[in-house]
Amino acid sequence: MVNFFHVTLIQRSLARDLAQTFLLCLVSLLTLILIGRGVQLSDLFFGLEIGFLDAISLFVYLTPFFMLIIVPLSCMLSVFLTFLRLSTDREMVALRAGGISLYQLLPAPLLFCLLCALLNTVISLYGLSWGMNEFRTTILDIANKRARIVIQPGVFNQDIFGLTLFARQVDPQTGEMRQVIFEDRTRDRQNRITILAPSGSITTDNATASLVFRLQNGHIYRADGQQFGILDFDEYIVRLDLASLFKNIDLGDVRPKEMSWDDLVRYYRERNGPSERFQAKVDVELHKRWALPLACIVLGIFAVPLASAFEGVRRQMGVVLSLIMFLAYYSVFSLGISIGESGRIPAWISLWVPNLLFLVLGLIGLYLAVHERTPTWRGLLMRLPFYRRKIEATEHREEDAS
Repeated sequence: MVNFFHVTLIQRSLARDLAQTFLLCLVSLLTLILIGRGVQLSDLFFGLEIGFLDAISLFVYLTPFFMLIIVPLSCMLSVFLTFLRLSTDREMVALRAGGISLYQLLPAPLLFCLLCALLNTVISLYGLSWGMNEFRTTILDIANKRARIVIQPGVFNQDIFGLTLFARQVDPQTGEMRQVIFEDRTRDRQNRITILAPSGSITTDNATASLVFRLQNGHIYRADGQQFGILDFDEYIVRLDLASLFKNIDLGDVRPKEMSWDDLVRYYRERNGPSERFQAKVDVELHKRWALPLACIVLGIFAVPLASAFEGVRRQMGVVLSLIMFLAYYSVFSLGISIGESGRIPAWISLWVPNLLFLVLGLIGLYLAVHERTPTWRGLLMRLPFYRRKIEATEHREEDAS
């Protein structure tokens, strides 16, 4: 009865430490990544003169994309640092002396890892596609509104992504224009094309991520050296690819990693992708959406014996070591993605090998830690001759001093 009470109390303490460390790691890592991404998107923010609230909303939409990686990393850091503290403060020794084994400490971290996996599953299946779709839609809406605001009626406007546009009347709400003069330099930079049309409009095309100028029933005046030509048209369309206007942002066709789960399943069943490479990416993405959430459990199990192995390491050094181990996992995982997308190995093999490998290592390390056979970092260093001589010299000096 006493042991059960003690174990329950320990589980609560572990759960509290895990939750606090997880939130700290999650917020810190997410903030650093978003700041770095904000620097990369500075051209976009300044080019469209995005306001503070719009910028915040864009960061919110990008959050699920980064959370897919940050949640497993934060989960691993939380378990590692919690058990590292137990080992470093000799609390693990005291618990073992009291008859509580490492196996009895596992329910709290396993439940915690399961909750992290469920959170990452929701992000993977629903949050990721929602965030990327909203990010794309918001950018296009802002670009559309920006173009409408810039166009002043009765004025030659030259601030619309390098174009020159004149409209006698402009409706900023619908984007409709009357008596339009348009100079198009986006299609042929050698020749100058001037377009006169009685009406036109500004819209956005979400599928191609472009700003679309549509002119109706007008005339095209083309000057090519000494030659001059006039053409009539019913509709003339100018598309401005926003992805080519801003660096470090891809607003082109929707890629598999931005698709919803239903779209991925549809492409997988119908096998009607535009290319074999695209279809291979769909296959990889299907397994990736499940492999990363389950990585929370795998890396959590792996972190428990890892903390025992690095007993005595400072907390700051523990963070570095844990990041190195996660980098090793993610390197293997990224290699699996590349191999799966190349089609040389089936996606279900290349994407699940990293999880299987680290799960086996974690279970073996857990068995050794329970039986107190896990090699510690101090023991490994003692095998090095120069380190062993250094320790022996220190001990001799202490004996002489005493």
